[in-house]
Amino acid sequence: MERTLLVIKPNVVALNKTGEILARCEKEGFVILGLKHLILSPQEAKLFYKIHEDKGFYRELVNYITSGHIIACCLGRQNAIRYLREIVGDTDPAKAAPGTLRAMYGTDIEHNGVHASNPDEDPEREVHFFFSTHELLS
Repeated sequence: MERTLLVIKPNVVALNKTGEILARCEKEGFVILGLKHLILSPQEAKLFYKIHEDKGFYRELVNYITSGHIIACCLGRQNAIRYLREIVGDTDPAKAAPGTLRAMYGTDIEHNGVHASNPDEDPEREVHFFFSTHELLS
């Protein structure tokens, strides 16, 4: 079973849509291996998004992810990383395919509703950013 990370961002948590997203993930064959409800500090957010620190949207990204509660979720299934990216959709909700999570819950490119690990950017590091090995179901 492959693991990946899904983060439900503050705008979606504030709208009480977390259950809908988790139910969709389970319907798509994912097993929830770990789940945390938290608020990231600016320092934690900067570390989490370090890969983007040289990009123009970095400050807004850090400000947004620290603006409220988030849900960090470790999900598992065969081909989890790439499949989750498919159901999450394009980073810009306006370009995301109908029925994808970002098309359904994102409002704009900055407030796109969810984060899913990118297969090219070390998903295992992202999982372990939020979860230690003993916190995850096998």
